[in-house]
Amino acid sequence: MIYSDKVMDHFNNPRNVGVIEGADGVGEVGNISCGDIMKISIKVDDNDVIEDAKFQTLGCGAAIATSSIVTELIKGKKLEDAVKLSKQDVADELGGLPSAKMHCSVLATDGLKVAVDDYLAKQGREPISGEIKSADPNFDPHEEDDHHDKDDY
Repeated sequence: MIYSDKVMDHFNNPRNVGVIEGADGVGEVGNISCGDIMKISIKVDDNDVIEDAKFQTLGCGAAIATSSIVTELIKGKKLEDAVKLSKQDVADELGGLPSAKMHCSVLATDGLKVAVDDYLAKQGREPISGEIKSADPNFDPHEEDDHHDKDDY
């Protein structure tokens, strides 16, 4: 499996690893069929701007890279803009992902959405994130693959 230089950089030198103590919102997602688990914590200012974001990920290199880039992309963004981050935006920012690893970008964006909704719930506000794909028990992380090649896993 070939990864871009940017994926390898974020895997080897992940940014924003850790937990924000007293985080305003925390999102944890995972997928049993691939084994990846991601936890994203956010700190939000009074204007609904994400001031800080950190992650903890147990998973493959692509899972770590997507978590890392998501935390970079959302800092300084308003909540409603951050939750619009798509799996394709994440993959594009990393210079592409193999089709068998696109589910990692879904998990990373889902973790963010859950963290935002957690923050909003704590504020007594309505969620804004929309669909959390990985929360569906029928979510198939490889449904969009063109094929399954044993060398892809």
